[in-house]
Amino acid sequence: MSINRVIISGNLTRDPELRQTASGLPVLGFGVAVNDRRKNQQTGEWEDYPNFVDCTMFGTRAESVAKFLSKGSKVAIEGKLRWSQWERDGQKRSKIEVIIDELEFMTSRNDGPSASSHQSSYSAPAASPAPEVNASVYDEDIPF
Repeated sequence: MSINRVIISGNLTRDPELRQTASGLPVLGFGVAVNDRRKNQQTGEWEDYPNFVDCTMFGTRAESVAKFLSKGSKVAIEGKLRWSQWERDGQKRSKIEVIIDELEFMTSRNDGPSASSHQSSYSAPAASPAPEVNASVYDEDIPF
């Protein structure tokens, strides 16, 4: 068994790009900067080192989300890693990207990228409604 789940939060490094596949499926692509905090061996100070992660979202949700994102927007993303390889100009290229399942806006549309002290959360529209939870089911009722 293997698990392929990723959770990241950071700021968009560029404006999102909305495209469509040949069959008309919307595809949203953007980059997210995620900081890694490490101690500098020479100075002893803690420093942030950015990691730049390519992210891709598919479907009608991609169209909806694209309207609210711009460079600098802070987001939280849950998804899975996908490795792809291709050849361009005779050279093999590859990349790892996050395929987005869930996206949460960490800054509101009016706050802009610099408003990290005021955190507003918005969830991307769900693909299907959440199932109803029956309050009469308790842990003792579950057979495992």
